[in-house]
Amino acid sequence: MTITEAVQQRILVLDGAMGTMIQDYKFKEEDYRGERFANYPHSLKGNNDLLVLTQPEAIDAIHLAYLEAGADIVETNTFNTNSISMEDYHMSDLVVELNVAAVESARRAIQQYRKNGGTDSKYIAGSVGPTNKTASLSPDVNNPGFRAVSFDDLRACYFQQCEALVGAGVDALLIETVFDTLNAKAALFAAQDAIEASGREVAIMLSGTITDASGRTLSGQTTEAFLISVGHAPLLSIGLNCALGAKQLMPYLQTLDARAPFAVSAHPNAGLPNAFGEYDETADQMAAQIKEYLDLNLINIIGGCCGTSPAHIAAIAALAKNYKPRTYVA
Repeated sequence: MTITEAVQQRILVLDGAMGTMIQDYKFKEEDYRGERFANYPHSLKGNNDLLVLTQPEAIDAIHLAYLEAGADIVETNTFNTNSISMEDYHMSDLVVELNVAAVESARRAIQQYRKNGGTDSKYIAGSVGPTNKTASLSPDVNNPGFRAVSFDDLRACYFQQCEALVGAGVDALLIETVFDTLNAKAALFAAQDAIEASGREVAIMLSGTITDASGRTLSGQTTEAFLISVGHAPLLSIGLNCALGAKQLMPYLQTLDARAPFAVSAHPNAGLPNAFGEYDETADQMAAQIKEYLDLNLINIIGGCCGTSPAHIAAIAALAKNYKPRTYVA
């Protein structure tokens, strides 16, 4: 059963935060380097996407933990695995290798899940982050017309990543944490081109982020405007993730539910960060808020973002199996 077929039949559970789980390992600089990059001339600590090469057992274990918690979809550890973001670590030349290795990691975890007796269908979503540059806004307050990146630059950057992910065998591309819709449009063009070139059927999922209580993305769009701007694309799902907790996302998900001709997804944070940037919302607390989504039949795909763990996903999965997915007309 394909992911497109599965989303019509049941609420699919997306995994939780990769970064939160990596933090628990407390990796040091030498851990990020591993043997291969022991003498690399630049600091690598914090390059979590590199860990698919230097600490693959840890990434495999994180994927497996989410699968066993009840996740139907695992995201590849590739949120920043694009040439623009990897420039920070002088590793843009590793983009293709890293994306392929990340898909292989997710696949190994699914294989281990099967060996452990698991029988449910599982899917791999290639995580495509927003990059660290925006096409709509100037990073220079003294020069509002300046742009750090062009649409064509972004499209080429995204195409390289999407081509690698699709070639490695993902079931879907998840363009997530969209803060600038122009960036997202470049990613959508690239994703469609990569899928068409591959000859494979790969779904496209899109998830934006509401940056604050204004209810808008960083580039200034409301949820409805965001939906209208990307509604031309052949999406499996559209949704929201990051920045806000489940409670704060509710009104924006209701907007998507009322208007989206696609499946609706949500993977909120475990509440809002505390003064130390940490997330205190427990699995039970988050699940109680997710239950409101389910009671209102708002969603088709549900998971967790910053601060969420396998415990959060297990609590959400236990709830979701008791509900039918949101109905919509494509």
